[in-house]
Amino acid sequence: RTDEAPFAAHSAGAADALITGVMRDFERQAVTETGPALVEAWRARFEEMLPRWQGQDPKRRVKWAGPDMSVRSSMTARQMEAWAHGQAIYDLLGVDRQDTDAIRNIVVLGANTFGWTFKARGWTVPEQIPELRTIAPSGAVWTYGTPGAGLIEGAATAFCQVVTQTRNIVDTDLAVEGETAQLWMRNAQCFAGPPHDPPPPGSRYRSACARTGARGRTVPRPPQCFPGDELGPPAHDTSVRAVQRQYRLSVKRTRPQASAGHP
Repeated sequence: RTDEAPFAAHSAGAADALITGVMRDFERQAVTETGPALVEAWRARFEEMLPRWQGQDPKRRVKWAGPDMSVRSSMTARQMEAWAHGQAIYDLLGVDRQDTDAIRNIVVLGANTFGWTFKARGWTVPEQIPELRTIAPSGAVWTYGTPGAGLIEGAATAFCQVVTQTRNIVDTDLAVEGETAQLWMRNAQCFAGPPHDPPPPGSRYRSACARTGARGRTVPRPPQCFPGDELGPPAHDTSVRAVQRQYRLSVKRTRPQASAGHP
């Protein structure tokens, strides 16, 4: 934000609410909309913000809840957050998201925060970032890092999932070579804050009763999986309307019955 004083006050209030365990109350006071009205308010807000961001110097430093960020990085981080949290919704609905090359911003953010993964844990940052070769949704190859310092190679979507901690590295097809590359991918964290561990192996994936994993193994049904997933394969139409239809269908299929042992 550019109006730093109000933002600082808001951030301080959010921090206090988080510490005292009343974050939900703080959120409800700040944002009164819920459900579809909340989505519409969010959409109206970001459409209003777009021309404001376009008029800013991309290198200008702005305040945020964590360290100050450049305008460019601040925008990229907001894209990353929306994409990462959205992944949980796609997973829960059993929908394979069809990414576009717009995720390159998240790939770059993931590469740029290589050092942060180590700093956040109090570890010495390696002198060289491993070579990163990612395959874009379009088939283009995006290359970063230092040849000969280790290698991470595979789908850009998988790399984004690992650095945003929506997948464990073992649940992807990424090829990882070298000690530094292995350590990075086991702990990758592209977002600010204290160190977070990635999800346990096999705990984050789209909610099918069982599927064949990246290495040909069968992944067991997760506890958060919708009952009734066995009724059909996940949808592949990722439009908003299609996701909403899939959700309504899942709810209809999985409504608890008295004879099913539900409380």
